[in-house]
Amino acid sequence: MTGQLAQAVVRWSQVPEVAESLAAARGSIDELLWRRDIRAAAAEVTAASRIQGSRDSAAMEGADIAAAENSPMGRVLAAAQAITGEVPAVVDTWSSAPLQVLARLHSVVAFEQVTSEQLGRPRPAGEAPDDPLNLGPAPDNTALRLTLLADLVADSTEVPALAVAAIAHAELAGARPFAWGSGLVGRAVVRVVLAARGVDPSLFSVPEAGMMNLGRPSYVRALRAYEGGSVDEYLVWFGQAIELGAQRASAL
Repeated sequence: MTGQLAQAVVRWSQVPEVAESLAAARGSIDELLWRRDIRAAAAEVTAASRIQGSRDSAAMEGADIAAAENSPMGRVLAAAQAITGEVPAVVDTWSSAPLQVLARLHSVVAFEQVTSEQLGRPRPAGEAPDDPLNLGPAPDNTALRLTLLADLVADSTEVPALAVAAIAHAELAGARPFAWGSGLVGRAVVRVVLAARGVDPSLFSVPEAGMMNLGRPSYVRALRAYEGGSVDEYLVWFGQAIELGAQRASAL
């Protein structure tokens, strides 16, 4: 492990409150995976998780999930469904080519939402992204931050999987590297990382439901904390969301 970001993430994950939160989250997922009734209905649970996760991700984006299909909000739900459904197809590629995966996921989620030149590509400096959570001004160094994220994935052998998922999510949902749909990509990538690292290979848990359960105001505070340098505060929140998401899967 040589990357400075990877070393920093290890240090953050060892902060007592963070370590406790991430351990509780991992324990909840492990408990879910060991349940006989869940394993016996694996295909059904995975499908239900995908449906619930896409609905919650769209709701986090501000969409009314009861909106008409051809309305702007209906199209957000369709985009959330499309990207969540795409997750299994990119899991095996994530560890070796994360930027390729991000480009593919964005091309799926933002199809017909942005120009062809914007699909799968970070927005240029000075271009403001969509901001459904009202996070405020987004950073301009998006290409650099995506490169650092790719380096983290390459260096992540010794980094806790949940910490990698957390940083990947924040770098996408918080920094908003794409013109449209960064939050949807960020939430989908949590699933990708958990599956790729063997934490939740069957994609049973519903991380989006945990985030939704904590509420959009809490989500905004957590992402703002990350961008403001309070990474430990964000990581505690993320662990809580993952724990709740695993518990939500138990009720599917």
